Amino acid sequence: MALESLIVILVVGAVAGWLAGLIVKGFGFGLLGNIVVGIVGAFLAGFILPQLGLSIGSGIIGAIIHATIGAVILLFLIRLIKRA
Repeated sequence: MALESLIVILVVGAVAGWLAGLIVKGFGFGLLGNIVVGIVGAFLAGFILPQLGLSIGSGIIGAIIHATIGAVILLFLIRLIKRA
């Protein structure tokens, strides 16, 4: 993996995690946590969204939207588990 690809993945993950933290109020994990939540959310969305027949555009904006949707789902699941 090239250094540029790694930087893009980290930036997309950080932005997606930050946006998801804003959408799901009260859930922010700091910079490193947001990156992890964004990246894991992107993988989660990559599995769920095609199963639902949803397709989001390409490019970096599409990647951020895709990862944000997955990160919101992930944060929602974390919130459900913490309440139980």
